[in-house]
Amino acid sequence: MNIHHILCPIDFSDASAHGLDHAAMIAGWYKARVTALHVANPVLLAVPGVSSPRGGGIHDSELAKLREQAADFCRASIPAAVALNVLVDVGQPAARILDRIADLSPDLVVLGTHGAGGFEHLVLGSVTEKVLRKAACPVVTVPPRAHATSQLPYRRVLCAVDFSDPSLAGLEYATSLSRESNAALTVLHVLEWPWEEPPPPALEELPVEQASALAEYRRYVEGRATARLESLAAASPAGSGRPAVRLGNGKPYVQILDVAAQEQADLIVIGVRGRSPLDVAFFGSTANQVVRRARCPVLTLRGGRGR
Repeated sequence: MNIHHILCPIDFSDASAHGLDHAAMIAGWYKARVTALHVANPVLLAVPGVSSPRGGGIHDSELAKLREQAADFCRASIPAAVALNVLVDVGQPAARILDRIADLSPDLVVLGTHGAGGFEHLVLGSVTEKVLRKAACPVVTVPPRAHATSQLPYRRVLCAVDFSDPSLAGLEYATSLSRESNAALTVLHVLEWPWEEPPPPALEELPVEQASALAEYRRYVEGRATARLESLAAASPAGSGRPAVRLGNGKPYVQILDVAAQEQADLIVIGVRGRSPLDVAFFGSTANQVVRRARCPVLTLRGGRGR
């Protein structure tokens, strides 16, 4: 896996500075260049010393001040060894970020988020949500520094797989990142039984034949999933050797977050199916719930077909 160009939107907050820290680290591993993008919204412009003229535009001189401020902001996180380009656009932030993704075709977007759990407390339609749903490239969302439990550089990476093509692409990404950072990799598959909520009946409460068939079916599904996980791990040596495998039972996002907490993961990687208009069900999906609640960065990698 090669990463040559990383796009990192900034808004001069500590959250975006934390995102820059992660972008700089990944860029250092892959010898990639970083483009930092600040989008000035004339309606909401609130940069000290910069005023908005009548009509909602921004004067060239003020844009020059913003570029200088953005460059100074980036220097605190981006080492001199990493090639850096700083851009300042004017407009609606989510739309301009997506335009730049289309124009620049970055290999990765790194986005610092606000709120206690990623964008948990932001309204639907936030910048983060729109970029996640529509970006054509992988996106790393980085939670606020104050709420993060992860460490730099990454030492423990968790990759959730459901054996779909997007999740296998996510595993390839996770394997590459763990190799570059010499991190330990865990591959997790979650079995979501249809009777998980409300709680399932105890087997002894069922008729004998049904209980026996149910127990046998569960053993079969768990055995098959474990064999597939072991096969993937054997073919995907990570930074610290062969990946560990785990099988969970329950709601996928709950299990992913629980395992991430147990293992003190520094990064969660999830391959997701295409984010078509129907994927506004992306709000409520496993990936969205993980991004909302994770205390470590989450890399989402989109597949080609809609869900």
